[in-house]
Formats: sequence, structure tokens, C-alpha cells
Amino acid sequence: MPSFPPVQSVVRAIELLQALNRQPVSTIDALHRQTGIPKPSLVRLLQTFEAKGLVRHAPQPGAYLLASGVATLTAGYHGEPLAVEVAAPLLDAAAGELKWPLTLAVVDGDAVVVRYSTIPKSPLSFLHSSIGMRLSMASQALGRAVLAHCTRQEQRLLLEALARSSRAEDALARDGAAMRRMIAETRRRGYALRDASVRPESNTLALPVFDGRRPVASIGLTWFASTMTPEEAVRRYLPRLRGLAAEVTAGLKTLARRRA
Repeated sequence: MPSFPPVQSVVRAIELLQALNRQPVSTIDALHRQTGIPKPSLVRLLQTFEAKGLVRHAPQPGAYLLASGVATLTAGYHGEPLAVEVAAPLLDAAAGELKWPLTLAVVDGDAVVVRYSTIPKSPLSFLHSSIGMRLSMASQALGRAVLAHCTRQEQRLLLEALARSSRAEDALARDGAAMRRMIAETRRRGYALRDASVRPESNTLALPVFDGRRPVASIGLTWFASTMTPEEAVRRYLPRLRGLAAEVTAGLKTLARRRA
């Protein structure tokens, strides 16, 4: 743990960049709603980003979009989970067929983090990007798929951590009986769905990916809730997602043998 509190100005700048990355064009009003940063501070940060070549004005008044300079922020990053290495080509190949965006999230403590998505290849998405989004194991399908397939001891520790969390998406974990029912139902079905109270305009169907017997990631398909019910999504897409999850799990096993 750090021995000093975070520098809030840096935290705000990072949160603003993450918000800009979620849609092609962002207005000041939208960025204020997403980040909670006061509008005068937003304007100063955006002008600073513009001076550094990270953002530029959009054709619409009072709107901004990312500029090519943001590519320099990831140029030195070379780490990639093995699950991403295995899953990326499989999800890309399925994207044209399924149309809806596919996502791979990997375990990160008491949550999962989106590490790969076919959003850029999908014509059907609410978001411009979901990379780096941290998703709850209590309420999000990609997190639930992992939690439900952990060992009982791991589940107990994770549920204790989630119940202490101050994050809004983890609030469901304070109801221990409801969480136990969700875990049992998810294990019985073999797939997870997002809690209906979280972003009700869409939903996600997710399955776990295993490294041996340990769930290390999850694969999900997200759709507009207005287009079909969860039951219909399961009927249409569960077989294909099961195949993808099995392929990634098998690919991880093969990759581990090669690197042993």
C-alpha cells in the first residue's frame, strides 16, 4: 500500500482520460456527469491535454475527442495476460458472426478488469471502449462468472472483502443470503447474468475461463436490453459462448505446456 495519499489532481486527470476513452465524442456536461469533476476544472484539464496533443476540439461546440497523442501513453506497455493472448484472435473471429461486443475480463483482487473487447469491431455497443473497466464480482456478469466458480474458501474471503467495499456496484454483497443464492444459481446454470439494477439499458451473459481448475478470467457478450430478454439471449448465444470459453481454457492449457 502507498505510504501517502493519492495526488488528487493526477487522479482527476486519469479519470478524465478514462472517461474520454469510453465514447468517440464527449461534451463538458457528459464528462462532468461521469467524473464528478467541476466544470471549470474540466475545462482547465482539457486545455492542458489539448496543449500536450492528447485531445482536440470536436466539430460540436463544447465537445472534445481524443487525439493521436494518447497513443504515446501505451507505447511502452508490453505486459499481456496469457488469457488475452489466447482469447483475442478467437473473439475477433467470432465478432463478425455475433455482432454484439465480446469482452474478456481477468481477475484482479476482488474484481475483474476488462483486458480485451471487440467493441471496435462491433456495430452494436453503448461504449466507445471498455478496456480497463473494473467490474464487480457482486453485480456484474463478468465478475459473477468468476466468483461462482472459485473454491468455497476463496468465495468466503471475496464475499467478506466485497461486503466491506464502499463501491456502489458491490453493495449487493452486504446481503449474504442473496449472494449465496446468486452463486448457487450461477454454478447450477454454468453462466452469469448482470444484476438488473446495474445499467438496465443493457445486459451481459458471461462464462468463466479456467487455468487448470482455477477461474482466471471470463468471457461475456453484451446486448441492448430493449432488443431481447435474458432468456432469449441465453437461448441464442450461450452455445457459442460456451464454445469460446472452452477454446480459451484449452488454449491456456496448451500455452502453459509449451512454456513449461
